[in-house]
Amino acid sequence: MKLDEIIKKDKKYFMNTYGDRVPVCFSHGEGMLLYDLDGNAYHDFFSGIAVSALGHSHPALVDAICEQAKKLVHCSSLYYIEQQANLAELIVNNSCADKVFFANSGAEANEGAIKLARLYFKKKGFPERFEIITLDKSFHGRTLATIAATGQDKYQKPYSPLTPKFNKVPINDPKALEEAINENTCAIMLEPIQGESGVNPATYEYMQAVRELCDKKGIILIFDEVQCGLGRTGKLFGYQHYGIEPDILTLAKAIAGGFPMGALCAKDFVAQAYEPGDHGSTFGGNPLACNAAMAVLSTIINDNLSENAARMGDFFFETMGKFKDKYPLIKEVRGKGLMIGIEFSEPIAKQVNKKLFEHKYLLGTSGENILRILPPLIVTKDDMDGLIKVVLDVLEDI
Repeated sequence: MKLDEIIKKDKKYFMNTYGDRVPVCFSHGEGMLLYDLDGNAYHDFFSGIAVSALGHSHPALVDAICEQAKKLVHCSSLYYIEQQANLAELIVNNSCADKVFFANSGAEANEGAIKLARLYFKKKGFPERFEIITLDKSFHGRTLATIAATGQDKYQKPYSPLTPKFNKVPINDPKALEEAINENTCAIMLEPIQGESGVNPATYEYMQAVRELCDKKGIILIFDEVQCGLGRTGKLFGYQHYGIEPDILTLAKAIAGGFPMGALCAKDFVAQAYEPGDHGSTFGGNPLACNAAMAVLSTIINDNLSENAARMGDFFFETMGKFKDKYPLIKEVRGKGLMIGIEFSEPIAKQVNKKLFEHKYLLGTSGENILRILPPLIVTKDDMDGLIKVVLDVLEDI
């Protein structure tokens, strides 16, 4: 089909939740490149919103999916699943978690975390402890509960009234956090590095204070690492930058390289609150998803892709820092590893992104001022040099 035919059919039959999309349709990809219907190559520096950690058509992922699809796609968790047990073991052996539950998305993983924290206190005999503190500018998903947890009005207003008792406080403000805690608080839920609102990292001091408050008050600490986990920030998990561990950790996006999957990971003391019948998923943890995730996570670990993310991120920050004075439109370059935001002093982010698309570079934006960069973890120095050059060329034109 031609692009205009696809657009026409989409507008006729698909619910209009995305509006007018970027006018391109991709037929296939390889490594850092995506190819449109006419064979034009685009440099992918957004990874399907931090999903394609291994790039496109990585042999390890392709082989894992094809081999498993030939054997068994689904059988339900009524039965023992070898791939599920192996993947849970791999995550536990490489993280602070003791137990894992598999879902189909980040929103589902976060729903599971919210349920688990509330259930933990209910089974301890404290049913009144069900309030959860989250951060302003956070993003935790698009279900009703995770929208309520999200700290951005634009996602919440259309669906009010929301699930109650999610209290919001500013990031990196331990005093505001402590003042928000009351006798009904069961958990604090946060992203170590906020993604959707423009790449806002928590500070080391703040995270230390959060862990200390949770220990002092007996509160569950939940880290949403749906976007910042799995090598993205230069370490396998975002919490590893802060010298602390969460009680509950959620993963998704990159975990299966594009196959839908999420993971709820927890310390044993809180994981024990889930007993038979308390939680479940029809598709979650099916053999195909788990085999895909085994391939992705094993490759990230064995190919040292977290370390590559750290090196390439350092290179980008250092190089862009040299040009900040020359280009006053650049207000700040921030993030960790390959989770990068460029904030502009003027509302030009969408204009910049459109011009980058014309140069066959795919990036994202947050609001009017922030350009988001989330390349596959396989990105090379030459790839980063190409991106930096085209970004500077676009700013020169503007």
